[in-house]
Amino acid sequence: MYKIAVIGDRDSIYGFAAIGVDVYPITDAVASAKKIRALAEGGYAIIYVTEALYAKLHAEEQSAAMLPIVLPIPGIAGNTGLGVARVRKFVEQAVGSDILFSDR
Repeated sequence: MYKIAVIGDRDSIYGFAAIGVDVYPITDAVASAKKIRALAEGGYAIIYVTEALYAKLHAEEQSAAMLPIVLPIPGIAGNTGLGVARVRKFVEQAVGSDILFSDR
């Protein structure tokens, strides 16, 4: 069975522990990249990363590999839009078109 983890500043991720998600309070980009690689090798399928930390990661940690999926989430500082952009990219790759958002 695959596992789920969340990485970021303590205030932003602490609540995830209540629903059984493994939390890793890390704010350093280098340490978080190492943790992402370790989690990927440890059977994690989804790794949520706060948007502020995700913006600091190198492209290889942001890559669209099959597993694990690394998704940015808003942190306590607010929403930067990285999470929505990442999901939009996944949908475009999957269906070949942007079906999530339309100009209305």
